[in-house]
Amino acid sequence: MAKIVLLPGDGIGPEIIREAVKVLEAVASIEGFDLEWETADMGGIAIDKHGIPLPEATLAACHAADGVLLGAVGGPKWDDLPGQKRPEAGLLGIRKGLGLFANLRPAKIFGALQEASSLKAEVVAGIDILVVRELTGGLYFGKPRFREELPGGGMRAVDTLEYSTYEIERIAKVAFEAARERRRKVTSVDKANILESSRLWRETVSQLAWEYPEIELNHMFVDNCAMQLVRNPGQFDVILTTNMFGDILSDAAAMLTGSLGMLPSASLGGRVGLYEPVHGSAPDIAGQGVANPLAAILSGAMLLRYSLGRGRAAALVEAAVENALAIGYRTRDIVQSGAKLVDTATMGDLVAEAILGGGKHG
Repeated sequence: MAKIVLLPGDGIGPEIIREAVKVLEAVASIEGFDLEWETADMGGIAIDKHGIPLPEATLAACHAADGVLLGAVGGPKWDDLPGQKRPEAGLLGIRKGLGLFANLRPAKIFGALQEASSLKAEVVAGIDILVVRELTGGLYFGKPRFREELPGGGMRAVDTLEYSTYEIERIAKVAFEAARERRRKVTSVDKANILESSRLWRETVSQLAWEYPEIELNHMFVDNCAMQLVRNPGQFDVILTTNMFGDILSDAAAMLTGSLGMLPSASLGGRVGLYEPVHGSAPDIAGQGVANPLAAILSGAMLLRYSLGRGRAAALVEAAVENALAIGYRTRDIVQSGAKLVDTATMGDLVAEAILGGGKHG
């Protein structure tokens, strides 16, 4: 029995998590294993109910689980709160609390969605990128961080960008190990022409690369990487980068695939992994049944693979998603001419039924 903690969160979070659970239950029944669920509060809903974005009870439940599946957090309702009281502070807190220093964000295009990308189909055809983002250091966690009044009036704000050799080595190892199972190429992204922290990053990654002679390593400045992602994304296999750069580049890579609604992620490093779709809470469409649940479903597949060691079950989920797309089913964000438009729950049903039926819909 594997225990999974669900953090539905805000906006469309509860809707998409419901469909992910549906699909995970389906594949568990086919593969012959049991899942136990516990739901906890995080984000805006936790602020409303408990006054803070990450209650102690939620973090304790996550520590006791085998995996954590998160929906999305945030929304305009909480936008005027100070930084540490906002829903997004819960994300930073749970990553730190669970020791999740490595964020894996795959950006893989499904053949049926090549025309949905904002780039030409021939540019995005076959792209399969894994962004490995450092998650608990850098600009988002560096100290000091403060605001102060200036003597002549106005304010000054300070954020600190810092990395240690240890932090760089451990995330680089994740990238090199991942590349071993892929096309054996790592692109390390930094700003070493300007930033001292980036110079240490480049030096440390280069030194570690000697332990992985079978992996091709190249370095790229972050501005060039952003350009290359839209110019020639097929050149990338594994992109290794810092917390802030990874935050930005992974969203850019995600859009190559046609929709943020298609992209899952895994945050690893501690005993318990956290899995979540890349997209936000989309409060403007919450409760309308139009949200795309596929990123949450694919995040569930990553949970099966990385936390439960159920690679075959994960592959079944991924194949079922591909099947639903291949025969023309679409949610509103990826709908194309001639496609079969379906709502959130129906898309979840289609994926679950493909698993249970062991075949294709038609």
